[in-house]
Parts: sequence; C-alpha cells; structure tokens
Amino acid sequence: MVNRFKRMRKAPAKGFTLIELLVVLAILTLLAGLVGPRVLSQFGGAKTKTAALQIADIDKALELFKLDVGRYPSNEEGLDALLKRPGGAATWTGPYLKSASVPTDPWSRPYRFANPGPNGGIEILSLGADGAPGGEGENADVRNNP
Repeated sequence: MVNRFKRMRKAPAKGFTLIELLVVLAILTLLAGLVGPRVLSQFGGAKTKTAALQIADIDKALELFKLDVGRYPSNEEGLDALLKRPGGAATWTGPYLKSASVPTDPWSRPYRFANPGPNGGIEILSLGADGAPGGEGENADVRNNP
C-alpha cells in the first residue's frame, strides 16, 4: 500500500514560471532594441546604393546614346530619348535601356536629368528619401557627378 501512495504523488509540474518568461521577454526586448536600428539603417543605405547603381546604368546608356547620335539628349528629350528615337537622330540605334520605361528611383520618383548640368556635363539626380534638395544620410541627393 505504501508503494501505491508513492506512485500517486503528484509529479513535479513541467513548464516555465512567470518570472522565467518575463526574463526571456526582457532579454528579447533588449536584443531587438540593439539590433533593430542597425538593420533599419542598413535598409535605408541599400536604397541609396540602389539609386547610385541605377544612375550609373543610366549614365552608361547616355554614353552609348552619345556615341551613336553624337550628342547627349536635350532637356526636352530627357531620358525618354534612351527608349524612343528622338526627332533628328538618324543614327539612333536604341533602345539603350533594358527596361520598357525609364526606371524611377527607389523612392518611386523619376530621376532628374539636366543637359548641361551645373558642372557643365550631364546630370542625373535623385533627391533622396525626402524628395528635397540637399539633406544627409538617406535624405541626401544621389547624382552621377558628385
């Protein structure tokens, strides 16, 4: 009979206490607070790098346009001249971009094109995340000739 009562004793509860769960949640919150901002800043930097790469591709396409036509597109023709033959460009052999349309910057705004730009050459510009001239970090302008 004694053995029978020993077997019937309550087995120790399996699981976690409330304090153990709170400690784990506190540790996870601290980790998220430390790692989260770094991950988000890398994401913003990726958009700036993407804009720089797209601008470099457009710049190369403009160089090919100049080799064929003998000039860069005018401000009126814009970057669309890389996809559609502009008037008076008999030696145009485009399209010079792989896509069906001129790409937009990573913030879904069109790239700005100027011929001549402020430095005398062509300028391709994205105004960054804020869409305003100047700025720092992710809001900084991205251009082909810094």
